[in-house]
Order: sequence, then structure tokens, then C-alpha cells
Amino acid sequence: MTSLEWKYKGEFLTINNRKIFVIDEGNSDKTLVILHGYPTSSFDYYKVLPYLTKQYRVIIHDHLGFGFSDKPLDYSYSLIEQADIALLLWEKLNLKNVTLLAHDYGTSVATEIITRNNQSQLTINIEKLILCNGSMHIELAKLRTIQKLLKNKITGKWVAKLANQAIFNRNIRKIYFNKSKVSKEELNEMWFQINYNNGRNIIHLLSNYINERYFFWNRWIGALKQTKIPSKIVWATHDPIAVKAIAEQLHKEIPNNKLLWLENTGHFPMLENPKEWSDVVLK
Repeated sequence: MTSLEWKYKGEFLTINNRKIFVIDEGNSDKTLVILHGYPTSSFDYYKVLPYLTKQYRVIIHDHLGFGFSDKPLDYSYSLIEQADIALLLWEKLNLKNVTLLAHDYGTSVATEIITRNNQSQLTINIEKLILCNGSMHIELAKLRTIQKLLKNKITGKWVAKLANQAIFNRNIRKIYFNKSKVSKEELNEMWFQINYNNGRNIIHLLSNYINERYFFWNRWIGALKQTKIPSKIVWATHDPIAVKAIAEQLHKEIPNNKLLWLENTGHFPMLENPKEWSDVVLK
């Protein structure tokens, strides 16, 4: 599937005067809302959408600054505000009961939402939580050099300017377990969406989420330790960034959870092994 085909599947909704791209598919009375990862978009789920919609109405939006959503220069791109946008979007769609699934960057947006849920601040009922390969325990994550440079306030802007598709392709390939599973066409579509709406001008701003994971560590990990939502941890075993130790630590501290492994799979399991990932998510 091409980026433009994906764009035609979705629609744009205005949240806080910003246009947010949303995919809304499936006719089930059960709803699955998905928070995608960095630096990609809802397009990460194009292979698994046909599996997921067999059991759910599936709603995936591009976070502000990602994919086809607006990419303003005058914005903080705080994970706190990304949580605001997600909640306002779901409210606009009149959602009442949902399963929340999050991957990578999206897991930190999810933990902010769980924090608010613990404090009875939500108008939506989260029935289940599914966490996939995210560096919530940032102290255990194995950050790539480019991530460290981009999150730095001094180097970030210059690294973003120098970034090109060859560097991007190389970094994405490195986080797959089976390098043959990522095609040149798929990388082209990812890069197209990063650049859409002059996205390279803000990629260093998006990278500040790593610093927020340290700053809000107690708020977000504390929320997971207190949540009463039944949770599932779906983790790829060969993710070189969000390593197995993170999943094991989450399994120890989230009260009511089940840990399920995806063997021989890297950081983007929904792209690398879509059928296997979907089976475990839907299990």
C-alpha cells in the first residue's frame, strides 16, 4: 500500500485548531484505539488492519507532528499535549468503552492517559490496556546514537537538517530482526510521511519525548503500578532499543497483566511479522 492510498482511507478532524489524520475502520461494537510510535505514523498498521478489524472497530490517528497530521513550528510536542489530543479526538468520535493499544512513543502517551484514569479524570472507559515495545523504563532502553543527538537541544536541529533517506533507511533496517522483511517501498512511504508538511523541520522537537520520559518517570511508571485495568504486554524479543528487560520489569510491576513474547522479531512487529503480532494482540 502507498501513503496516498492510506491517506484516502482516512479523514481529517480538527482538534484544538489542528488537523489530525484519523483511520476509522471496522463495524464491531468493540473499539480498539491505537497510539503509534516514533518517527513513523498510523501507516505502521496498514498490514495488520485487516486482522484487527475482524474483532474491533479500529481507530488510529497520526499524533500531531507525525504522518499526515499538522506539523506546526510553534508547538511544544509534549507527550502531555499528545494525550490531550488523543482524548479530545476520542471524545469527538463519541467513544465510551475502548481497548487501548500503544507502541513505542505511543506507550508514553498511554501512560499519561492511565495517570489521568487513575485520578478519575477521563470521560472514556478503558476496558483493557495493551503495551508493545516501548521504552517506558527509559533507564533500561538502548538508545541509538541518532536518538541521543536529536533529543539534545544543541545538536538536535542540526542533525535533523543533515538527516536524509539513506541515514533513515539504515537506522530502520537496524531495528528489524529479519532485515529482508523491510522493503525499499515501505521505507520510501515512511520517509515520504516524515517529510510531508515540511516534517523534517520539527523532527528534533518531536525527539524531546525522550527527555520527558526521564522527567515524568515517577508520574508514568507510578500510574502503571497503580492501574486496575487488565493489561497485556506484547513484546518482540529482538528489539535492540526497547529491550526484553523493559517488558520483564513491566510484568513485575503492573498489577493485573499477562506477558506474551513474539520470538525472532524486532522493534516494528506489526510490520515485520503482522499475522503473528495480530494473533497475539487478539488472543
